[in-house]
Amino acid sequence: MNLLAGLVLMVVLLFLLSILLGPCTRHGKNKTVPNVVGKSFVEAQKILDNSGFAVVVQDSIYTDTIAKGTVLRQVPDGDAIVKISRTVYLTINRQVPPVVEMPNLKDFSFRNAELQLKNMGLRVGNTSYIHDFAKNTVQEWSYNGAPIAPGTKIQQGSSIDLVLSDGLGETEFSVPNLIGMTFGDAKNFIESNGLSFFSVIPDPGVTDTASAFIYRQDPNRMGEDGKRIKIRSGQTMNVWLSSIRPAMDTTLQKLPGQ
Repeated sequence: MNLLAGLVLMVVLLFLLSILLGPCTRHGKNKTVPNVVGKSFVEAQKILDNSGFAVVVQDSIYTDTIAKGTVLRQVPDGDAIVKISRTVYLTINRQVPPVVEMPNLKDFSFRNAELQLKNMGLRVGNTSYIHDFAKNTVQEWSYNGAPIAPGTKIQQGSSIDLVLSDGLGETEFSVPNLIGMTFGDAKNFIESNGLSFFSVIPDPGVTDTASAFIYRQDPNRMGEDGKRIKIRSGQTMNVWLSSIRPAMDTTLQKLPGQ
């Protein structure tokens, strides 16, 4: 009798539990989570409240390409099917940008400076150039028109203006006369003054470039008006080579320091 009474009691309890379990867990009562990504926090909260969901701001990050206070992510995702009264966790774009330290960009290449600024949440603003040998390297930088020292606190999303070197020297001088010089001698001669060759065109009979003679050059020493053409350190020249030495110009134009 005791065993039978126990079995009956167990069946009754299981029956009551099955009846009460549905209301307690709200079995069968599901809702679709509204998609609020891209909406303002105020608008997203209103939509979720009206749909019966609780709202919690789980995190806030900053991006300067999206309006402040915009919902960036949500959990559960939009259009997910969940039980009613579920909490939706939001990640929003910060109202106030975080502050970072201005990096030291001196002598960075433009590409590396751009990457460094991007990694710190900053942007490249305007670019300008000054005469300097190290082409496309950063020489100066500014924020809102004024120089900004490395380590200065600055808000993410700020634009930094860069001053780059154009690869040219400050001093102008007359184009040297390379006609009659061997290519090897001419190469040493112009490189010592910050110039270089852009193209070297040997005649078909030339077998030793270094010992070949220059018989034509661009730019020339003189313009069509008879005035001497000027060149800057960092610029290039083109030369044509022959195995036969041309007539030498005894008025070889020396560069400064030669």
